[in-house]
Amino acid sequence: MAHLVAPSLLAADFSNLQRDIEFVNSSDTDWFHIDVMDGVFVPNISFGMPVIKAIADHAKKPLDVHLMIVDPDRYIETFKNLGTDILSVHIEACTHLHRTLNAIRDLGMKSGVALNPHTPVESLKDVLTEIDLVCLMSVNPGFGGQSFIERTYEKVKALRKMSDEAGLDIQIEIDGGVTPANASALVKAGANVLVAGSSIFKAADPSAAATAIKNA
Repeated sequence: MAHLVAPSLLAADFSNLQRDIEFVNSSDTDWFHIDVMDGVFVPNISFGMPVIKAIADHAKKPLDVHLMIVDPDRYIETFKNLGTDILSVHIEACTHLHRTLNAIRDLGMKSGVALNPHTPVESLKDVLTEIDLVCLMSVNPGFGGQSFIERTYEKVKALRKMSDEAGLDIQIEIDGGVTPANASALVKAGANVLVAGSSIFKAADPSAAATAIKNA
């Protein structure tokens, strides 16, 4: 199956957000990736509910929402009502991950789990059947534009092996430092969703950069 590309709106031009949403709608990409940060779980604050509602009103592709917040269970239904299609929570922020993932699925969304760079993929083995997508952070979460952590390739391979051995088809998403230069190696390792922020929105030709990552 061809891999998907999810431009990260954290790197968009907030003074021209509708323009950048329309760009994603018309580009060779597949999802909108929306990083929600609370200033507690990560040292930054990003989108609030009214902004996400505005994005949803104009988006013509699925919303892939990545919650970098403490106690995400409080907001699962809220994000469903905002139009979220895929909702990812951090394993490090969930005391009862199994219950959280089932709550996401029960509302009709795809369930995602995000892992910080230091968290081993083996920590997911007891909840694999509840997971639709794993978001592997390939930078430390909180800020865009960081350098890719090379260890990510080994984590992708290990997670793909776990998924295959369990007879599952979990989507493996890479978030952080993805560029046209490393996209092909990530897909070869087993990733099938690539989040790209700065490498698309800050490129001299964003459309060409998006297409290069899609065709990697």
